Amino acid sequence: METKRTFDYKPTPEQLALSEERRRQREAKKLQNAQNHTHLPPVFLSRLWKSLPSTQTAPRSTIKVMSWNLLAQCLIRSNLFPTSSKALKTAHRVPMIHAEILSHSADIMCMQAMDRLGQLSPVLEQAGYSSAYATGPGKQHGCLIAYKKKYSRVDELIIEYDKQEVREESSHPATRIGSSRVTKSIGLMVALAEAGADSQGVIVATTHLFWHPAFTYERARQAGILIREVLNFRQSMKLEHWPCIIAGDFNFAPDDPAYSLLVGDPLTEAQSQHLHMSRVIHVTIDPTVPPTTKKADDEEGGGSEADPDRVINNSRVATSSDGLLSDLELTSLFINGARLRSAYDEGQRVQRDNGTPDDLNTFGDRISQPSTRLGAHEPMWTSYTHYWKTTLDYIFFVDTPKHRINIAGYLNPHRTTDMEAGLPQIGICGSDHVSLCAELHLS
Repeated sequence: METKRTFDYKPTPEQLALSEERRRQREAKKLQNAQNHTHLPPVFLSRLWKSLPSTQTAPRSTIKVMSWNLLAQCLIRSNLFPTSSKALKTAHRVPMIHAEILSHSADIMCMQAMDRLGQLSPVLEQAGYSSAYATGPGKQHGCLIAYKKKYSRVDELIIEYDKQEVREESSHPATRIGSSRVTKSIGLMVALAEAGADSQGVIVATTHLFWHPAFTYERARQAGILIREVLNFRQSMKLEHWPCIIAGDFNFAPDDPAYSLLVGDPLTEAQSQHLHMSRVIHVTIDPTVPPTTKKADDEEGGGSEADPDRVINNSRVATSSDGLLSDLELTSLFINGARLRSAYDEGQRVQRDNGTPDDLNTFGDRISQPSTRLGAHEPMWTSYTHYWKTTLDYIFFVDTPKHRINIAGYLNPHRTTDMEAGLPQIGICGSDHVSLCAELHLS
């Protein structure tokens, strides 16, 4: 039987010294981590609230409303956010987003590009909110409207823009729909009655319009349909005395044709040209269109169509038989609805008119726009990343025939210097969009 040999191992002085050095490094790292933990930045960067002067008596009703595109986790691609690093991870983003949502203590919250409903729903419920949620067909993210228990839901409606008709005279369904592309985008609306006062309430709608920058016509069509359906929804329940709040990610800037149509400004020559160039028929509408790329992308920011030149691929020029609306017909679609007012455009305009413009950062400060046109006082940015920086998000509202809405205050937008690294950023914001919040008083 073979005898098992044993050896007495004795490390050399050099090995002992190396081991001790590694131990000291580990202890130093633990100490550094502990020190860093005690000096962590805020979960998110808070902003000042701007209260506006009011000449009216006590309002009949007060509504604080928030809107925010949460940047669904399923839409995140690290190459699109090269400066965000750990802020793209769920473990870092979710606590920031939840904390910022609750910090507003809004009566009504509209959220877009939201997935992982199971993570947010318990947080909202614990904070005393009920909610309605919907997604477009086959989409992994959707829109949510949350509201405090001071309201009860009377009804809700989901609008699929791809199925909505905009003309009646044609026998062909596609022509009546007048769409340039299948987008799977939706609008979500709810009718909310005030607790203990069923005769008083508010219609709330949110949306996330199609993202592709070049599809100007399609977004204008979707915006017109949304306003039409919100007002039809209100009228169908004989609630014309209820105001409407329409907030969300509209994916267009204040100088876009759709914005002008929403607020009642006439189209400029440049806006008409943008509409003309985007009147196309995508392969998702007409399968006979020869493809110019390997696939047609539906999700925001993904794939071959997200190119810097904003080229429309997989499409052909529209003909009259396709049923796309002319400028005049588009204008009529909006005129038959109502002229929208913007909480931030009006609120920041009042702030500037009152002689306190020092901390204002408006869209009109970076884009030259005639003072006679609306939209110049929207936030300078509502989306700010390494690659794109723009204004896309709004809180709109519609008065009632008997009651006017006044803006009592709003949450200051982020300063450019705070977002220069590109959102999302740990300690700043958990999304690539900025949350908006405004307080509305009903006279």
